[in-house]
This record gives sequence, structure tokens and C-alpha cells, in this order.
Amino acid sequence: MEKVISDKNNLQVLFEDNHIIVVNKRPGDIVQGDKTGDKPLSEVVKSYIKEKYNKPGNVYLGVVHRLDRPTSGIVLFAKTSKALPRLNKLFQEKEAQKTYWAIVKNPPPKKSDTLVHFLKRNPKQNKSYAHIKEVPESKKAILEYRLLKKLDNYFLLEVDLHTGRHHQIRSQLSAIGSPIKGDLKYGFDRSNKDASIHLHARELKFIHPVKKEEIQIIAPPPDEVLWNNCIN
Repeated sequence: MEKVISDKNNLQVLFEDNHIIVVNKRPGDIVQGDKTGDKPLSEVVKSYIKEKYNKPGNVYLGVVHRLDRPTSGIVLFAKTSKALPRLNKLFQEKEAQKTYWAIVKNPPPKKSDTLVHFLKRNPKQNKSYAHIKEVPESKKAILEYRLLKKLDNYFLLEVDLHTGRHHQIRSQLSAIGSPIKGDLKYGFDRSNKDASIHLHARELKFIHPVKKEEIQIIAPPPDEVLWNNCIN
């Protein structure tokens, strides 16, 4: 499902029905409001719904999950109070399959592997540290990666998340010597000009909370030279 609808708010809608809406987040957008005071994606989506359906009063929108600000890709929202708790349960019970693309400078040690680390979050630094063995206050983190493509100076990895930890992909790929392009926080040598990182939530599979059908969403990566080389 790669159909994309853009509106004047530069919102890319990937899928929408009465109960859910899925959008393709641009790098730099925040999903929910924070101390920056910048308009969050949730408010942009509310404005879109209000205008499209000419809704009076407040628009209901439930945030199901988040993406880091410098990351792009799929974000799922609930449009009804019926759908939100069901979607929350789906994510909590790891029944939603999330696949990411990451562009890294250094090739990983193996072409494909399962990584298991124990991540300990440092809230002051807003950073997670990956440990091989369990340490106090750490959480187990599991992902699978495979090398999809060799680019001129970089490598495209596909990552399947088995757990949803803070900065999990960024931290775990850095721990094996393959930090994500632009990710200064996790060891890449320089930032991207737009402060993005080359991490993209590419695919999401889940059972619709009301219709009980499987939904598969695929999000095109940002229109940028390196990402374009990945899909061409």
C-alpha cells in the first residue's frame, strides 16, 4: 500500500478510514507536543481531519506510538475512542510488525544477524546505552537486521524490531560499529544539514482494530539523493 495523499499542510496520508489514519512523518516533525512549543504532527492531523470532514468542535485523535524527531516514516493514529485501546494493546503485546530502513557508513559484522542488548537510558542525556550483559535498570532489546543494498559510500540495512525501547535501533547499530548516517548522538562523525538521521519507519503490519483485517502500510522514504538511491 504505497498510495500517498498530500494536503496543503504537507501531510502525507498513507491510509485512512473511519477508525485510523496513518501518515508518513517527515524528519524534524514531532509526533506530540513538547517543551519546544513546535506544532506537533498530532495537531496537523487534527486540522486535516477537521477541514476534510468539516467537523465542528474538537477532533478526537489518539497517539498510538511515536518516532524520534530526526526520524522519518510511518506513524499510526486512532480516530475513534474504540480503536485507541485496541491499538495500544496491539503494540503493547508486540503484535504489530515494524520494519525500518537505516543507512550506515560502516558495514555490520555480518550480512544478517539478531542483536540482543540490555539498554540503559540516561534521561539527562536523552540517550540509551547498549550493554552485552544485564545491568541495573536496563531493559532487554532485540532486533534483526539484514543488509539490503550497498550504496556508493554507505550501506542500507533493513531492521525488524522485536522490542520497542528508547532509541533502540540507533543504540544497537552503534554498538556493533554501524552508527546511522547523521546520528551524532550515537557516534556518526557529522550531522546531516537538516538535522535528520537516515532512519526511516518503512513498513507496518497489524490487524485492524475494528475490521480485524490485516493492514500492511509501506512508506516511501524522504525525497533525497541517498534515499532515492535505495529505491532506484
